[in-house]
Amino acid sequence: MPKPPKKTDAELVAEYFGQLDHPLKDVVQLLRRSILAADVTVGEQIKWNSPSFYYTGDMKPFDPKEYKRDIVVLNLHKKDHVLLIFPTGARIKDASGLLEGKFTDGRKMITIRSLADAEGKAHGIQQVIREWLNTVEK
Repeated sequence: MPKPPKKTDAELVAEYFGQLDHPLKDVVQLLRRSILAADVTVGEQIKWNSPSFYYTGDMKPFDPKEYKRDIVVLNLHKKDHVLLIFPTGARIKDASGLLEGKFTDGRKMITIRSLADAEGKAHGIQQVIREWLNTVEK
């Protein structure tokens, strides 16, 4: 029996959001729209069992373990907030002041606790993403 065709990123994302059962689902949807609207080169996929956003353009070759293409991953493990994890966030010059954390692996995060919080930080999140895109080695 032939294996079924592998699902596309778009299919996996649609499936994920169709099944998402989280008290802050409206927040997650707003964050998703804001992140994708930051730039046309931002794509989405399900990675690490979570919505993940990455740079879709050309880049210089790199070791995949450096996560140079990964912009931000949504961490939905807690029910009272959403974490935006920037795996390489330490390289961003964050004029918004939204990025938090001092991790030795270079990641940074933004905590979102409500729809109002997400709406208030949406512009700053887009600024952070655009600044991240300015650091891409093309």
